[in-house]
Amino acid sequence: MLKPAVLIVEDEPAIADAIQYALETDGFSTIRLASGEPVLGTLAARRVEVVLLDIGLPDINGLELCKQIRQVTTVPIVFLTARADEIDRVVGLEIGADDYITKPFSPRELTARIKALLRRSQWSSPGAAQPQAFVVDESRRQISFFGASLELSRYEYEILRVFLERPGHVFTRDELMDRVWEQPDSSLDRTVDAHIKNLRSKLKAIRDDVDPIVTHRGTGYSLREGL
Repeated sequence: MLKPAVLIVEDEPAIADAIQYALETDGFSTIRLASGEPVLGTLAARRVEVVLLDIGLPDINGLELCKQIRQVTTVPIVFLTARADEIDRVVGLEIGADDYITKPFSPRELTARIKALLRRSQWSSPGAAQPQAFVVDESRRQISFFGASLELSRYEYEILRVFLERPGHVFTRDELMDRVWEQPDSSLDRTVDAHIKNLRSKLKAIRDDVDPIVTHRGTGYSLREGL
């Protein structure tokens, strides 16, 4: 049976060491990060049951990082902070944290709080919620794939957005031409194929174990259901 994984995001080595030792002694596996920048990529690539998130990170405020995490996953988040102000506690919980523990704290108390959180969330066994595969920000014309922003051309963005409207539906090349191109009659079928190829390459660069676009030979393309 796999051990529940806890992502520790803490830049003070002594504190991270104590947390890691306590958790691993109590039957958890751990992943350690000393800054916020790699967090979203780690959550996209690894199964994680709980995130322990220090508010005072060197590169990003933990409250802001919590907001970013909440855009892609509902994984439980426990804030670690040296600030005991009630307003900080309220703000942290309002933006999506599930619990809050103030330094200094007992490692045994922390592991007990995590176990209680997992029981409440029904995540005490493996099977944590995974990040949502695709998140679309229409106002910025931006699509994220497992928490990582895709750098898409205009047509790649439009093709993927069309797929996301109807997962599983097979779009012919002509349908994609009509939906995406302003002057579809002046384009060629192989233009669609070329953009699909580029799109696949960009998705694969983020998750090479997932191929979201399905080719239907002689017909067209669809977005794989169940992602």
